[in-house]
Amino acid sequence: MMKQLTILGLSFLCLGGSVLMALPGKGPGPRLVKRNVPKEVSESTQIRKKASFRQEDPAKRWVDSVFESLNDEERIAQLIMIRAHSNLGADHIRKVTKDIQDNKVGGLIFFQGGPVRQANLTNYYQSISKVPLMIAIDGEWGLGMRLDSVTALPRNLMLGAMQDSALAYDYGKQLAMQCKRLGIHVDYAPDMDVNNNPNNPVINDRSFGQDKFQVARMGIQVIKGMQDQNVMAVAKHFPGHGDTDVDSHYDMPVIRKSRAALDSLELYPFRRAIDAGVQSVMMAHLYVPALDSTPNTPTSISHKAITDYLKGELGYKGIVITDALEMKGIAKFYSKGEEAARSLLAGNDMMMLPSTASGSVDAIKRAIRRGDITWNEVNERVKKVLLAKYKLGLNKPQFIDVNNLTADLNAGSDSLTKRIAEQAITLVKNDNSLIPFTQHTPGKLAVIAVGADVNNAFVQTIKTLRPDVNSFIFTARQPETQVAQVVERLKKDYQAVIISLHNYSRRPFNNFGISSAERLLIQQLQQEMPSATVVFGNPYAIQYFCEGPTIIAAYEDDPVTQQTAANMLFGQQPYKGKLPVTVCPNFPYGTGIVYTPPAPVAQVKFELERVKPETVGMSSLALRKIDVLANDMIAKGAAPGCQILAMKDGKIVYDKTFGSFDYSTREPVTSSALYDLASVTKICATTIAVMRLYDEGKLSLDAKLGDYLPWVKGTDKAGLRIRDILLHQAGLVAFIPFYKDVVDARGIPDTALFHTYADSVYAVRVAEHLYMKSSYVDTMFQKILASPLKSPGSYIYSDNDFIFLGKIVEQITGKKLNRYVKETFYEPLGMTTAGFRPRERFQLSQLAPTESEPIFRRQWIRGDVHDPGAAMFGGVAGHAGLFSNAEDLALLMQMLLNGGSLAGKEYIKPETIQLFTAYSSNVSRRGLGFDKPEKNNGRKGEAYPAKSASPLTYGHTGFTGTCVWVDPQSQLLFIFLSNRVCSAGGENKKLITHHVRENIMEVLYEAMGGKK
Repeated sequence: MMKQLTILGLSFLCLGGSVLMALPGKGPGPRLVKRNVPKEVSESTQIRKKASFRQEDPAKRWVDSVFESLNDEERIAQLIMIRAHSNLGADHIRKVTKDIQDNKVGGLIFFQGGPVRQANLTNYYQSISKVPLMIAIDGEWGLGMRLDSVTALPRNLMLGAMQDSALAYDYGKQLAMQCKRLGIHVDYAPDMDVNNNPNNPVINDRSFGQDKFQVARMGIQVIKGMQDQNVMAVAKHFPGHGDTDVDSHYDMPVIRKSRAALDSLELYPFRRAIDAGVQSVMMAHLYVPALDSTPNTPTSISHKAITDYLKGELGYKGIVITDALEMKGIAKFYSKGEEAARSLLAGNDMMMLPSTASGSVDAIKRAIRRGDITWNEVNERVKKVLLAKYKLGLNKPQFIDVNNLTADLNAGSDSLTKRIAEQAITLVKNDNSLIPFTQHTPGKLAVIAVGADVNNAFVQTIKTLRPDVNSFIFTARQPETQVAQVVERLKKDYQAVIISLHNYSRRPFNNFGISSAERLLIQQLQQEMPSATVVFGNPYAIQYFCEGPTIIAAYEDDPVTQQTAANMLFGQQPYKGKLPVTVCPNFPYGTGIVYTPPAPVAQVKFELERVKPETVGMSSLALRKIDVLANDMIAKGAAPGCQILAMKDGKIVYDKTFGSFDYSTREPVTSSALYDLASVTKICATTIAVMRLYDEGKLSLDAKLGDYLPWVKGTDKAGLRIRDILLHQAGLVAFIPFYKDVVDARGIPDTALFHTYADSVYAVRVAEHLYMKSSYVDTMFQKILASPLKSPGSYIYSDNDFIFLGKIVEQITGKKLNRYVKETFYEPLGMTTAGFRPRERFQLSQLAPTESEPIFRRQWIRGDVHDPGAAMFGGVAGHAGLFSNAEDLALLMQMLLNGGSLAGKEYIKPETIQLFTAYSSNVSRRGLGFDKPEKNNGRKGEAYPAKSASPLTYGHTGFTGTCVWVDPQSQLLFIFLSNRVCSAGGENKKLITHHVRENIMEVLYEAMGGKK
């Protein structure tokens, strides 16, 4: 069927895969030029080459046949990508057409225009090209970044606020699906730069944030989402464009960092992306003396940076492409195609947007004649590009159906944006406890949209949720003289105000374009009345509003994000996001209050049944002895207070608190108090995670450490068996006192490694007003790898075993350990207190202090993990860091006692629990991860964890004075939580020497009549 199209005044006739274009000729009328969508090779070529290709694979056959059909100039041109627009008129189309027909360029990069116009042009351009064109776009946040009529997706910085990397995969998949629908084979995404300079004018919110691990984690998932749909992802801008304050579009930024500094930060996400199989890497126009100190030599044309380092040291085999060669960062030094020649000589495989296609071919030919590069080297890259084209499907006919195109491109975008917003929007601060607003929040409430011009989706949604809210608009055009009047009106008539900020610039220049009147209005409202400030856009702009009592980072300013933020503001959804960057000294990277609104009445939390002891065959009178023992413990200074909970047959028979949080303030212990569980973390976080992964077939007990952690390969730790690590008999040293290497003789932290406030470099919270340099975490892992290793088989109780296991969980799941156990176990079980970093979720008054630390942190440790090593890992480690109250631990342990199920849901298979909790070693009493009773328990004076504990018993103790024990034979559960180190630190061993926990647990057996 023949169809006529008109594009920018030029007529096209389309017939099947052929396009007839009316080109202007020299005669009185147009001349028709017919070009067919190319087949794999011409029929004559197939006959000629058939015999020699019989033994070769289809890809090589196609590559070689296309290669042989090209002359020298055409081969070089395959390495060149030129600019294309669908909104620049007929002259631009003629120029692109000429480069395709005369210069035989290898591909096009589309920029601004419209989807249908671009589709028609792509169909035409493909039809006139001798070799199928590689079509690319720079669409980091989707085709809406470049094209009208297409909804833009959120920028990377919003993704960096999420804790769910699975959504990043879906994001990459959405990018790819848009590209494939529009005949695009390559999207220059994702941006893998670590944005550690808040004033960066070119990267900024295009980055996933300032944490290299989060950048790598999210970036890799985007890459996988794209490439699983057969769209080439491009990791950019190598070696890292985040720490610059110069825009390389206009000049060449300089990064004066040492090689070690680059390796530890900027290069980390790229190494991870390469390991994950990213198909292309884009070189940045940066001057980085640590990689190449040759004057006027950006990394994009540096042989040392590309050939020696990227391709050599890192072993990268994919496509290496330049950033746009028309950018001033390189164009100020080279032009007329010389920039393309230098790029090729440096090791790039493809040259993007050189100043001239024909001039680039000529310049490269001159370089070959000079002997700067050989034809063999050039031809290898040509075949590499042709092979990439084959893998992208360019051996098949390329034609885009424009029917329903725009609707198809937008399909799924709003729902994905909503899911991202639900995970990313961050409750930064809630000091006045205004969040959540409800229909019943007392007093009159107003909302003022600052920078808006109309009642947008945010305001409209709020008025739907609470119709009595009055709305106001303060535009960016209003002067400072009107601020006082607005503030007085709101103070007079309303008890609280919701402030939203809209339509400001994404870039830091000129205060993000936020007017002085807008800043003054928001700051005065924050100071003078109860307020909640929601910032819709780049979160760095929060720096002007840090003193507000309640602050929410919403990251984007589209209707979907506005609606989601309004719903969250009114308690319809939980807050899950964390700041991906430091926005204020007191709001560092990772800040975010994880808040879940109260569950609706229909969602009843599973409640453990409380019964009189006699109901399950226990004596209430006998249990009173526990009260005596607990009070005696406090009187003797073994611990200032404690929580004790016991269960029999799945029912709570004893649940009491004693004493206070410490001996000085006398804050009474309450049942809601959270204690630092110390090594109980090993079973209640790390081991249960390992068990779940074992259940799912994702982890083998007989596998080696190096099978899961690539960074241990090449060390003597790589061959350690997982089974031996769980049993503490892999030969690892007991622990490494990391803090001793970072303090001076007085015990004061090294100021080169620690700051009193967080920023992009010092982002690891160790304690109050103490933030460690993020790069030092890598040093700690190197210290573990370099530590001496004893012969496997001997028992050495080691924290390092579980540090490794925690990293394995993160490597397999793609989630931080704290998040994985929270989502897999704690939240489904209804455990509302259990988790890491409790200061992010609870008031200090609910957290039991652990110790007044005399050296290193030199302060009361309260809500930060007591273990210094775990603190230096950021509060989350496989060996320590978990906090909880007794009831939440009871839910978890009862699930294990039930054989892995609770309230009808299975979490771990019964046979897995039996395997892990049985005696599993000939040289110790250990199970797999779990502690066990002494094998001669009750004989020769041994009583651990209690004289009457059966051999089936399993559990763990913690250094801070905690323990959890389960005895399946008696269907008994015992939990003891204290902070014995609160007085005299680890030197206070009275809880141990007086056998307090053992004696209390023995009372439980006595209350059963001595039955095991």
